[in-house]
Amino acid sequence: MLGGFIRFNRGLLKQPPLVLAWVMVLVVVNLLAPLFFLGRIEARVVLLTFLVAGTLMGVITSVAGFTRILGLGHFVWFPLLAWLATRIGQIPADGAYGVWLRVLMVINATSLVIDVVDVVRYVAGDRQETVEGLGERAS
Repeated sequence: MLGGFIRFNRGLLKQPPLVLAWVMVLVVVNLLAPLFFLGRIEARVVLLTFLVAGTLMGVITSVAGFTRILGLGHFVWFPLLAWLATRIGQIPADGAYGVWLRVLMVINATSLVIDVVDVVRYVAGDRQETVEGLGERAS
């Protein structure tokens, strides 16, 4: 399984600059920003969900390689966004915390659209690795 995490990270680092920039936005919004708001339950749940998604993506890479099915790793964001939607009305939009949560929801929802397209493409037969030169898949 460690090999899957290594391959996943190597695959990320080999992405085109625009994709890598998008990944960095996801990391900042889901991993780094919550650290400033750890006293709030929403920030802790976002951080935990991001770590779960990353773990899932490492496991998926170990099984299926660096393929479009990796989008399944972000599917934990569906319940996260649904839960946040029930809470966002109680959080003012005029402070850093409220702004961060709203930005996070837009960015994660956008990412999920991309992920759903990727998973559908995988299911339809587009199963080649999206990055070459990562080594052999685990069998």
